[in-house]
Amino acid sequence: MSLRERETAVRQILERRPAQVPPDLCAAAMRRGGRMLRRRTVARRLLWLVLSAAVVAFFVWALTTRPWVEPPSTTTPPVTDW
Repeated sequence: MSLRERETAVRQILERRPAQVPPDLCAAAMRRGGRMLRRRTVARRLLWLVLSAAVVAFFVWALTTRPWVEPPSTTTPPVTDW
């Protein structure tokens, strides 16, 4: 396709009547956008809730089991009466 043919094809496309847009397109887009925002907000709140529950569960576990304390030795008995 030569440059002149492409130009004429583009001009024909631009001179056509614009496509018809449905009259309720804006309202449908607003409803869909609002629904997407609500779902995103609920998902974000749910993720924060799960994250905070995991942090609380970790702290409760750490305070009850105290993993930083060295467990008593069970391989040798304590030395007494030397």
